[in-house]
Amino acid sequence: MSFGAGLRAVLASVGVLGLTLTAGTSPASAADGTPTAPTQLFNGNRHCSADVNRPTHLWARDGLVITGIPGTTGDSLVTARYQIWPVADPDQVTTVTRDRAGPRFEAPATVPAAALNDGQTYAWQAQTVAGDAASEWSAPCYVTIDNTRPANAPALSSPNYPPDGWNQGGQPVTFTLSANGDDDVTGFQFSWQQDFPVIGTSIGDYGIPQPVDPYSNPEYFKRADAPGGSATLSLIPPHGAGVMTLWVRSLDRAFNGSATTGYTFRVGSTAPTVTPAVPSPEFGRKTLFTLRPDAVLQSTSPVVGYSVRTSDHQGGTRTVDVTAAEDGTAQVELTLDGIHGEFIQVTSRSANGWVSDTASWNISYDTTPTVTSDVYPENGSGGGVGVPGTFTFAPKVEDVVSYTYSFDGGPEVVVAAGTDHTASVDWTPDTNGFHYLTVYATTGSGIQLAAYDYYFTVN
Repeated sequence: MSFGAGLRAVLASVGVLGLTLTAGTSPASAADGTPTAPTQLFNGNRHCSADVNRPTHLWARDGLVITGIPGTTGDSLVTARYQIWPVADPDQVTTVTRDRAGPRFEAPATVPAAALNDGQTYAWQAQTVAGDAASEWSAPCYVTIDNTRPANAPALSSPNYPPDGWNQGGQPVTFTLSANGDDDVTGFQFSWQQDFPVIGTSIGDYGIPQPVDPYSNPEYFKRADAPGGSATLSLIPPHGAGVMTLWVRSLDRAFNGSATTGYTFRVGSTAPTVTPAVPSPEFGRKTLFTLRPDAVLQSTSPVVGYSVRTSDHQGGTRTVDVTAAEDGTAQVELTLDGIHGEFIQVTSRSANGWVSDTASWNISYDTTPTVTSDVYPENGSGGGVGVPGTFTFAPKVEDVVSYTYSFDGGPEVVVAAGTDHTASVDWTPDTNGFHYLTVYATTGSGIQLAAYDYYFTVN
């Protein structure tokens, strides 16, 4: 949640909106308690720094939001008053207030951008006003305004995955990030996507910001070894093979981002092999598959497991994890019951975290029933109105126990299969012309197989 949206929502819920820019005391509700100095001080949604030598660096091109929780021993609404001044010129004081502030809630106010100079360090403090009484001022917080992003895009290189030609995969990619001569840079943000995650702050109870150091998230951020310095990354690519690009930008102390640098490289396939125990497994049968790792990948970092994804008879997928033996091979038994066919997709996982690209194996099945009729041949004409015809259903796969059929889109009817897994039904037309029959089989395990449409014409 952003500072503005989250905090506005909290404050609106207690009816304490209202901000004024003033040079003196703002009116407040009649007080029923003694005001105390505000606590929970934040600036730009980040923690207050009480050290003038280590100010918080903030972007403030749209103004600087400063906030604190005004203190009072009563329950009446109060005013939060803030003063800010350049450390180098304490006489240039700007005062902003938040009227009708609720006790226990953050009371933000915005210092206009026109009152702030880029590169200038400021001190600010907060005070609670209740009626004619005012608290002591809080200890000062210190901020440096930084509206200028790093001038140079970072330099980016990789010693083990050069950009020209195809690289053998298996090892994490080592990247060296450099500030590229910009001493303002303190770290880097990186992503396998060209769009970077937003650097934001959550808003907690009572509107209190909950700042988190971005560099605590190693998935996207890396601190430089010194201002204007460099950093090293060791990353597993997002997919096992193909053309990949890592995008990087430099960050300064205010988390302003530089222009972006992209590093593109190519990784050859490290996919495993998938081999069934028999060349053409039958539908519905359990089949043993052997999984073997890419040989070079196995020598780089041993394969410790596989992820196996298969289709199911309901049109979805299922995934199982299989542990590899010491030589990187594994076996998995799968029931092939996709009614139109089966696909198997397998990736290997190495000890160092590398995930290979996908190996695929597939087979097609025709699970529709065979339909025959002597009186009403398929795609032909015969019989006539009132002339009965027999339609015989026969399976193309094993374990069929029944058939479900309908004529001309009418109600479905179920007929049991005989010991030979076939069934016959009689039907008498009451109109001539075009007709059709739809039928599908069901197995003993409850799988509804693919439907078949049988077209014919009644004389």
